[in-house]
Amino acid sequence: MEPVPVEGETVPGVPRLRASYVLDAEGAWIAQARHLAAEFLGRARTEDGLPVPDRVVEITQLVVSELVTNARKYAPGPVGLDLRVFGDAVEVVVHDANPEAPRPLNSDPGRVGQHGLEIVMAVAEALHVRQKAGGKSITARIALSA
Repeated sequence: MEPVPVEGETVPGVPRLRASYVLDAEGAWIAQARHLAAEFLGRARTEDGLPVPDRVVEITQLVVSELVTNARKYAPGPVGLDLRVFGDAVEVVVHDANPEAPRPLNSDPGRVGQHGLEIVMAVAEALHVRQKAGGKSITARIALSA
């Protein structure tokens, strides 16, 4: 699982920093994805000089964990993870092979589990689902000032 970093210029619509990963190995996908997110934001700090608060790293890891868990649970095959810094935010994009859009469940404090999408919606600045042939991508935007 090798990162494919692509550094963009500071141009509108072009990420300042981006990395893409394919999570296809058996085992600890979620832990690997959380580690990749922390490593990516660490590079944003050191290589790009971007001020990334520890709280943003924690929120990003939480979002990555929840979205990758859902993809692993509900979609067959590998999961794609894209991490991008756009201006004042980091975007987490998870691609999977299930074309069905996720739907948050009605709030139920007695329910055990299945709160991942609710959590992501609570901590992300925006959440967008894009359905496409052969699957979907889910993008969560997290403000760097979070």
